[in-house]
Amino acid sequence: MFSKETYIKRRELLRERVSRGGLILLPGNSEAPRNYPDNGYHFRQDSNFLYFYGLKLPDLVGLLDIDAGEDWLFGDDLSMDDIIWTGPQPTVSELGARCGISHTAPLAVLQEKLTLAIRKGRPVHFLPPYRADNKLKLSRWLGICPEAIADRISIELAIAIVSLRDKKSDEEIREIEDACEIGYRMHTTAMKMCRPGARERDIAGAIEGIALEMGEGVSFHSIVTQHGETLHNHGHDGILESGRMLLVDAGAENLMNYCSDFTRSYPVNGRFTPMQRDIYEIVLAANAHAFEMAKPGLLYKEVHLACVKVILEGLKSLGLVRGNMDDAVANGVHALFMPHGLGHLMGLDVHDMEDIGEKYVGYDLETERSTQLGVSNLRMARRLQVGMVMTDEPGIYFIPAYIAKWKAEGTNREFVNFDKLEPYMNFGGIRIEDDLLITETGNRILGKRRIPVTVQEIEEFMVGDR
Repeated sequence: MFSKETYIKRRELLRERVSRGGLILLPGNSEAPRNYPDNGYHFRQDSNFLYFYGLKLPDLVGLLDIDAGEDWLFGDDLSMDDIIWTGPQPTVSELGARCGISHTAPLAVLQEKLTLAIRKGRPVHFLPPYRADNKLKLSRWLGICPEAIADRISIELAIAIVSLRDKKSDEEIREIEDACEIGYRMHTTAMKMCRPGARERDIAGAIEGIALEMGEGVSFHSIVTQHGETLHNHGHDGILESGRMLLVDAGAENLMNYCSDFTRSYPVNGRFTPMQRDIYEIVLAANAHAFEMAKPGLLYKEVHLACVKVILEGLKSLGLVRGNMDDAVANGVHALFMPHGLGHLMGLDVHDMEDIGEKYVGYDLETERSTQLGVSNLRMARRLQVGMVMTDEPGIYFIPAYIAKWKAEGTNREFVNFDKLEPYMNFGGIRIEDDLLITETGNRILGKRRIPVTVQEIEEFMVGDR
C-alpha cells in the first residue's frame, strides 16, 4: 500500500468532484469460483477500490458520504472457522486504520445506511459492475432489478474517477516502471527460448512464471503465437517453425497491481527474411513516429492517424497499396492491415478503467467515437495530458479471411493491390508495443531498459544466445 495519506487525499478529491452530493458506493470484489466454491481463481481486487482504499482482501465495501464528509469501510470480521483455513487476519477496524478510515462496520450496517439514504431521496452513486455477483449485490442493496442497473449508473461518478485516475502520480509511475522491469524479463526470456522445435506453451509458461515470481502475475492472458494475424490468440498449442514469426504480447502486474504491456515480434530462427524485415521496419517506423509526436494537448486520434499513414506509405513502397495516402487514410484503407487502435491508457488495469466504459475513458465530449472504417476501433482518442500512461502498439496483419472479404466486396479496390497480397497470405502479423508516459515536454518510454526492438538488436540478442 501507499501511505494512508495518499488514500485519504484521493477520497477527498473524489468527494469534491461529485457535486450532486449523496453517497458514493465502491464495492470491492469477492472470491470467484473456478469450478466449485472452495477452488477459486486467483483473487484480484477491484481497481477502483484499490485506488481509493488500497486493500486487497475480498468482501469489503467502501462508502463515501459526500455531504457528511465521512468515509466508511464495511466488512465482516472472520470467524474462528474462517481463521482455521486462512490464518489470523486483520479486523475490519484495523484495515480501516491502514487507509485512514475510522468509520467501519459489518456489512449488515451497509444495507441499513443505504436503505435510509434511499428513503430520504439521497443519490447513491455507483459504477457499472463488470462481475455478475456485484450486479446482484447492487440489486439487493439498492432495490433495483439487475436488468435496470446499467441505466442507473452515475455518469458524474464515472467522469470524476476517470479525471483522477487518468493522470498518474510520481509514486504510481514508480510502480508502473517496476511492472515494466518485470515485462522486460518476461520478453527477453521469451526471445532466448524462441527457436525451431520449441513449444509456444513452454514460452508462455516460462514468462507467466516470471510474472508470478516478481509480482502478482500477468496483467492479461499472454499472447504467444506464430499466428500474429489473430489479434487475441490465447492458444499456445503450436510448435515453433523456422521461417515463421513469433508474436509475444504479454505484461505483468507488480505487487501493487500496477501493469505493464509489451509486444515484440521476431523470427523463430533469429534471422529476418527480406519479406519479414520489410514489414517489420514499417511497423517499427510507425512505433517510432508515435514517440516523436505524442505530447500534451495533442489528440491521440491524431497520433493514430499519422501512424497509420506511415504504415500505408510503407506498404505502398512494397506495391501492396496505391494512390494518395491521405485519401487512403480518409477511406480507412489501413483497417485492412491494422484493424485496431494505436493504444490505450494503462495503470491499475492494463486497459485502464475500461470497466467504467471506453466512452468515458478513451472519449469525451470533444472526441466522440467515430463510425468511420479504420477509426471506429480506437480505444483511446482523447487529448493527451501530462501524467497519462499510454501504449504505443502499431501493427501490420495479413488476415486471409478479411482480405478475401474486401476483395470479394470490392472494398477500397482503388487503393489495394489484392493480387500482390497473395504472397503474404501465410505471413501472419507483426506488432510492436511499448509503454509511454506523457511529460511536460513530450513523452518518454517507460522501463529502465527497452526490450530489444530494432532488427539488429533482435538478431544480435537471439543469435548471440545460441
